[in-house]
Amino acid sequence: MKADGPDRGGQADGRAEALVASYERAGYRRTAPAILQPAEPFLDLSGEDIRKRMFLTATPGGDEMCLRPDLTIPVSCDYLASADRGSPANFCYLGTVFRHRTAGPSEFLQAGIESFGRADEAAADAEMLALGLDATMHYGLAAPAIQTGDVALFNALVDDLELAPAWKRRLVKDFNRKGNLAQDLQRLVLGGTNGRPEYQGVLAALAGSDPKGAHALVTDLLSIAGITAVGGRSVAEIADRFLEQAALGASAKLPRDVRALIERFLAIEGDPDGAATQLRALAAEAGPALAAAIARFESRTGFIEARGIDLSRVRFSSAFGRGFDYYTGFVFELTDPAREGDPLVAGGRYDGLLTRLGSAEPIPAIGLSIWIERLAVYGGAA
Repeated sequence: MKADGPDRGGQADGRAEALVASYERAGYRRTAPAILQPAEPFLDLSGEDIRKRMFLTATPGGDEMCLRPDLTIPVSCDYLASADRGSPANFCYLGTVFRHRTAGPSEFLQAGIESFGRADEAAADAEMLALGLDATMHYGLAAPAIQTGDVALFNALVDDLELAPAWKRRLVKDFNRKGNLAQDLQRLVLGGTNGRPEYQGVLAALAGSDPKGAHALVTDLLSIAGITAVGGRSVAEIADRFLEQAALGASAKLPRDVRALIERFLAIEGDPDGAATQLRALAAEAGPALAAAIARFESRTGFIEARGIDLSRVRFSSAFGRGFDYYTGFVFELTDPAREGDPLVAGGRYDGLLTRLGSAEPIPAIGLSIWIERLAVYGGAA
């Protein structure tokens, strides 16, 4: 894993450097991934909000590249390409990221932490939240609002439901897109068709067919039509999406009581202890996957309290997500309770990302990002 010199992007101040230096003293190695990155991982794995704001370019050979819109994926890729791969390793960074924004500059400074390979996941989650709170304290905001969620709880609930696999994947994918999730639930109850009307005959013909043969057929048809990529997605990815629509269209209706169970789950919120009580009551109607996820949730709560964090300040919502497709567990955001706006610090667990980036074995991972420009308005340590 390379550990280049500081990537300041022309915007760092003494407080930002001091913050990252404190992470280095805590055992997080400084790293500086390349600014120009392969676009494919971001297009495949980031949330829709990131994808639509990326700055894309291409090499003379046609490879699609981008200015890094985030640092989690680049740090993860560098880790997998290093001798540290598969072993516990902690990294910190301070560098420029690039996203199109209608208000404010499209290049801005971000600090952060990524931690890979720790087996003590509940303790690592609590440590990440504590380090995020250290960042706001460092900049002079002593008591930010703490919003938390847990993607793993929703995934476990869906796993317990008797639904077609394609619908389970769709619900999990749309969890961070609240409008889409509501539409999914409505379509499941009504049993409506999916996709544009002119495609329904093809979708119906593909439903239930051999997956490999159907994928090959759709890929060939797209290639014959001269389609090579749409919106950064390859022919194979377009075929996957088309076949998913066929599977969704063939699925049975969702019983209204099951939809009601999901909606009751999504309404749970409060401090972690109160939320756990509500979750336990609901788990009796769900299944073993949700019960196991709740046990992990309660273990994390214990470690958070052991870090000296007042649980009455922590607001949990079972419907809270962060809009990134790769999050798989604990997620959080720290904001100024006196101001409306975007988070100052945010992060979460992304255990599945390293596998999707090419790791042969699952690797636990968690991280956080810090928006230096948003914190710079506060008068903290120099």
